Amino acid sequence: MPKGIYNVPAPWNEPVKNYAPGSAERKELQAMLKELRSKELDIPMYIGGKEVRSNDKIRLAPPHDHKHTLGHFHKSTKENVQQAIDAALAAKPQWEELSWEHRASIFLKAAELIAGPYRAKLNAATMLGQSKNAYQAEIDSACEIIDFLRFNVLYMTEIYKQQPPVAGVGIWNRVEQRPLEGFIYALTPFNFTAIAGNLPTSCSMMGNVVVWKPSNTQVYAANVLMEIFIKAGVPAGVINLIYPSGPDAAEIIFSHRDFAGIHFTGSTEVFQNIWKTIGDNIHKYKSYPRIVGETGGKDFIVAHKSADVKTLATAISRGAFEYQGQKCSAASRAYIPSNLWEEVKELVKADLKSFKMGPTEDFTNFINAVIDEKSFDKLAKYIDAAKADKNVEIVAGGNYDKSKGYFIEPTIIRANDPKYVTMCEELFGPVLTLFVYDENKFEETLKIVDSTSPYALTGAVIAQDRYAIEYAAKELRYAAGNFYINDKPTGAVVGQQPFGGARGSGTNDKAGSMINLLRWVSPRTIKETFVPPTDYRYPFLQAD
Repeated sequence: MPKGIYNVPAPWNEPVKNYAPGSAERKELQAMLKELRSKELDIPMYIGGKEVRSNDKIRLAPPHDHKHTLGHFHKSTKENVQQAIDAALAAKPQWEELSWEHRASIFLKAAELIAGPYRAKLNAATMLGQSKNAYQAEIDSACEIIDFLRFNVLYMTEIYKQQPPVAGVGIWNRVEQRPLEGFIYALTPFNFTAIAGNLPTSCSMMGNVVVWKPSNTQVYAANVLMEIFIKAGVPAGVINLIYPSGPDAAEIIFSHRDFAGIHFTGSTEVFQNIWKTIGDNIHKYKSYPRIVGETGGKDFIVAHKSADVKTLATAISRGAFEYQGQKCSAASRAYIPSNLWEEVKELVKADLKSFKMGPTEDFTNFINAVIDEKSFDKLAKYIDAAKADKNVEIVAGGNYDKSKGYFIEPTIIRANDPKYVTMCEELFGPVLTLFVYDENKFEETLKIVDSTSPYALTGAVIAQDRYAIEYAAKELRYAAGNFYINDKPTGAVVGQQPFGGARGSGTNDKAGSMINLLRWVSPRTIKETFVPPTDYRYPFLQAD
């Protein structure tokens, strides 16, 4: 409960370091990579401020070097899930009563720890555990999580400042923003360390307590985040980090009377199953749980015949293939007008030919490995099917190898049918499918773009004709929650482009904005009357 509203440090977007040869940050990061590779970690759960270990350990390895062992983490049992819930609820009374500025101070300190002494360690852990190159890791596991923490503190204060206007004489109306009644379940993905950090902290910042389950393939960096949160002063039990199987966690969490909400990023299928389970159990809960999720995408680039060819080619090369296409926002389908196709094809093929692929420890590699063998096998299956289909063409790439790491060559498929399977289904890898349309059928093509996919996360229009840009923006109004004009459909910046989509892509609660934080409070309106009436009779009741 706020005890006073003060100005907070004005947030700013953390500058991205470039890791150029000879730079201090490059040398520091290379030294940290060497240090982390030299040891095997024993990663515990963190429950109620204590390190907890089980008898079931799971090995961690770099996706680009799967024979190397980074360490092991202790898989959680159902009993551990219950312990985490109990620890969270035990911590709740004191945490929610802590003045907001002290909660703010903890997370501002976490931001400064990441910006300074922990920057190299968190980036290196992300590079090794999730196979991100140095620049992608810097944007994600340093700058974006720092931005989330700083800007969310600002949004928190703005929420607390919002009060109703004075209405009437002799009364005082006010609003109290309460944390939710119970605990929050944060279920985080592998692909962004920043998301793994933001989902639990945005809830806890507002006075909530959290049970946090990261993806198994992100545990290595999640462990560093937890180290930072503890160092910053997050009290025992406020954020509890566990590693159960999905079904074990669901059985305990979604049946608990004090389950108050879920903050989720992951697949649409999993999120829909969670929503159904919550609905089936709705009679068990103390209150209606908040369900917040960012899910799948089949993100598009649509070009008009007036598009600048180099802008379009770069949007494709970066938008589809940075971090191996393993971004919720990555371009995975494109619509190219016939008058530009041949020139665009040559430019993009030249880009792909220049891509260097290999381990993240070699800073000259632009492309690294996909996250695990399951992802590798799925992508290889789609590529093989495309090779065997006479109605599609492999324009570039199409090779793969998992002998040392899970490497999928960036691949471009040209489909003759705009509803070909890889134009519709989410692949989550370095595979882009494109359709070349009649340059004079832009309007018809926009209808195809809008109706092809159940998702609506990100999309981009590339054009120089302003009438075409406006028309596309209107026709694709509901096709993307983040819409880009003359840019790739990736790279949302906290405080600049709050992120989220609708339709099959989630609840569009916009991570990196006040909208998201409002989901983790429950307002109470208070009216105080200073001189209350003492007689029920209204004047109109008197006789003439």
